[in-house]
Amino acid sequence: MGPIKRVRLSERATDAIETMIAEGAFAPGDRFLSENDLVKKLEVSRSSVREAVRILEVRGRVIVKHGKGIFIAEPPDEDRDPFTGWLKDNKAPIFDHFEVRLIIEPKAARRAAEKADDESVKGIEKAYGAFLASAERGDTAAMIRFDGEFHRLVAKATKNRTLYHLMKTMTKSLPEGWITSLHIPGRVEKTLGEHSSILDAIRGGDPERAEEMMTLHLANALKDIQASMER
Repeated sequence: MGPIKRVRLSERATDAIETMIAEGAFAPGDRFLSENDLVKKLEVSRSSVREAVRILEVRGRVIVKHGKGIFIAEPPDEDRDPFTGWLKDNKAPIFDHFEVRLIIEPKAARRAAEKADDESVKGIEKAYGAFLASAERGDTAAMIRFDGEFHRLVAKATKNRTLYHLMKTMTKSLPEGWITSLHIPGRVEKTLGEHSSILDAIRGGDPERAEEMMTLHLANALKDIQASMER
């Protein structure tokens, strides 16, 4: 397989790796290529590969064993949802992810409403539009990317470099929260509405509402994740 076009790399990588699994005659339990091998073979960044592998893990296609590598998963039983199993196995890191975001992002949204200039607002609007377009075509990997982009650009709009780099690191290196929530039925539609409210508040220069809407967005996502874990 040749290199992936350098357009929308993270979402292309997911399809490319799934094709490699299907065409490579791998059996359940077999060790798959390493992250380093995938980076070289697909000619994409390590963060794109890592995000793609996590998406495929959520879908029950691979299992990541820390310190050992990536392995082909057993086909799921008809009565077992691989996503629900993944949620339960990753409960602690998912809750840690949202705990940190609930501490940081509502205040970031407030500050963005106070500080955002026209260029910042246009960037957030563009990320929202890209998320909407990816939702309309049912491209989950693209939605994950542009969901993270939306939150990263809200942080950037604060004009606080430390906050921006913190959020940038989370979206690139710790994508579990975005991957998790957008695999829950109905959450994409809710996210679109919640992002729209956050964007409106920032665009309108309303710090209190921006903070309130960001808190509601994250709390709702966490609530939906908890409900999925309990099913």
